[in-house]
Amino acid sequence: MHFFIAKLILFFLFTYQITDCQANVNDINLADSLFAEKKYQEALLIYEGILDNEAYSPAMLLKMAFIAEGVGDFPKSTLYLSKYYSHNPNPKVIAKIKTLTNQATLVGYNVSDQQKFFKFLIDLNQEITATFALLLLLFLISIFVFPKKRTGFYAPAIVFLVLTFVSNNFLKDKETAIVTGAPSLIMDQPTAAGNLIRKVDAGHRVVIKSSKDIWYEIEWNEKTAYIKKENLSKI
Repeated sequence: MHFFIAKLILFFLFTYQITDCQANVNDINLADSLFAEKKYQEALLIYEGILDNEAYSPAMLLKMAFIAEGVGDFPKSTLYLSKYYSHNPNPKVIAKIKTLTNQATLVGYNVSDQQKFFKFLIDLNQEITATFALLLLLFLISIFVFPKKRTGFYAPAIVFLVLTFVSNNFLKDKETAIVTGAPSLIMDQPTAAGNLIRKVDAGHRVVIKSSKDIWYEIEWNEKTAYIKKENLSKI
């Protein structure tokens, strides 16, 4: 009975995931066809819907950046390229953003090897969490199915319970954003009466730490700073 319930749960989860993925694939294929036919605005509408569902691909982001640049929407083009850069750090992307924003130097684009590895784990978050959850389920079932050996299943069940919890709740990327306001004031306090740290133009990337009324608390050159929400677009 326990095995039947477990199989039934896994079947519904697998079916839902397959259906959802297939719908996204169909939308991407349709948008790609429109893009190939140079029906850029129609393609962009579909791409934006996919992006809202966080089901995008890096290639799709490049196409969105191309379309946005073509209609002169440089802030959006920069946003899509910055999001692309999160998945594929590439000096050519930074050079393109500099061109779009007329910036000689940009803050927030340096990515360490440790950050790249952590990003790799984050991209596989669903798969890692699902694997831990499945192993946890198997050990929990084993506790009931093999009562004489149940003590041997407690320890691994607890381990995978902790791993599932950590993976689901802590294996997440920091919330980042790109400066889209020009010029934007970066302050040392969440108030206009604070001290000005720097006045910047669009294109810089920052990590959002928290939200305070009309301000975002951000990381700026490894220090805490504040910027008005209207001057940022989340990546």
